[in-house]
Amino acid sequence: MRILVKGLLTIFLTTSSGYSAFAVKNEPITPIKKPDSINHEKVELGKKLFFDPRLSKSGFISCNSCHNLSMGGTDNIKTSIGHNWQQGPINSPTVLNASLNFVQFWDGRAVNLQEQAAGPIANPGEMASTHPLALEVLASIPEYVRYFSAIYHKSPITIDNVTEVIAAFESTLVTPNSRFDQWLKGDEQALTKQELNGYQLFKNKGCIGCHNGPAAGGNSFQKMGLVKPFKTNNPSEGLKNVTGKLDDQYKFKVPTLRNIELTYPYFHDGSAQTLSEAVDVMADVQLGLTLTTTENTQIVAFLKTLTGDQPSFLLPQLPPSTDKTPPPTPFN
Repeated sequence: MRILVKGLLTIFLTTSSGYSAFAVKNEPITPIKKPDSINHEKVELGKKLFFDPRLSKSGFISCNSCHNLSMGGTDNIKTSIGHNWQQGPINSPTVLNASLNFVQFWDGRAVNLQEQAAGPIANPGEMASTHPLALEVLASIPEYVRYFSAIYHKSPITIDNVTEVIAAFESTLVTPNSRFDQWLKGDEQALTKQELNGYQLFKNKGCIGCHNGPAAGGNSFQKMGLVKPFKTNNPSEGLKNVTGKLDDQYKFKVPTLRNIELTYPYFHDGSAQTLSEAVDVMADVQLGLTLTTTENTQIVAFLKTLTGDQPSFLLPQLPPSTDKTPPPTPFN
């Protein structure tokens, strides 16, 4: 009789997603949730700007150039390419789930997405424009004037408004419903034995100490090379670049492990080409451990279960202009 009652209760409490309402597991990594509230007008405008290269001096580089949403929110190269084909100084972190980070950039110099969005526009090594020039360009485009006027009640376009709508769009770029999240919510068939073994190793070896919470990271600074020095030619000194404190040298924001199989190469210097290599290096320099081949394979298998549903939407298209001026004659 008890078994029957328990079974009926399970059926009654099962949600529309197929998981028991009381089945969310108590684990240090928690499921990703979709944003609670969205200002659709700001998000749509921010989406247009995210893909628009006219924010750059050359007219060729957009936010999506370095944070490509078809490539895990990164560019999959060691360090990003900026204005005039300049090689950037650091690996481009993913924009996916960036809203879950406690600060932005590897060194944490931006406190939120809006502050982060302002940086690349005026960075001479990235988009190489200036804020006044970017605003002048936007003000010359009737469609943008109309959109900003409608949202901000006919106020002039400001850099704060530009970065606010870009941040609004980026805050929607979350990736819920990974197989690991499905397992957390009660689907015992979502993970294989190898993947579960990998998760147990991930916890037992100490990786979970830094990679926890909904983003499996992004919520603390940690020294790169905690147990032994991390060998790199990259000049970045991490948080020390912001604070000037020697104690902060080589401290970087812990990256999210969500969608980690898509965001290669790894680390702030992009030196690890494969996930397997990255796991071995982290075990070595952060934990002082040498993993067996089987342990590495199992942890990598677990990490791949953190890939969630990728943002899906049509590329933005501005409405047709009402300008009836005929186009110029070619070569005129």
